[in-house]
Amino acid sequence: QVQLVESGGGLVQVGGSLRLSCAASGITFSSNTASWYRQAPGKQRELVAIINSPGSTFLADSVKDRFTISRDNAKNTVHLQMTSLKPQDTAVYYCNAGNQFPGQYWGQGTQVTVSS
Repeated sequence: QVQLVESGGGLVQVGGSLRLSCAASGITFSSNTASWYRQAPGKQRELVAIINSPGSTFLADSVKDRFTISRDNAKNTVHLQMTSLKPQDTAVYYCNAGNQFPGQYWGQGTQVTVSS
């Protein structure tokens, strides 16, 4: 059974940083594509970042200069490093993974709130 467990969310002030983690069991990130999505209240879920099996990454334009996605193969964990946070980054952040895109598996989400 595949499980994706996000952690690292919380309340941060404008300009601050957070590091989200997604720990996987039942699936190996290095053999699959992993991504982060976010959903703000009243809005559709949107793609934030992708890291594929070879390690190539993609970041949405809205976060390109501020966020980084990375992978720790030894710990089977994917991270989303978020800096220079803005109020519009407030959302529930979801980890997604699988052998297709979007992946078949989702985490439960972690709340990120950026206060001004």
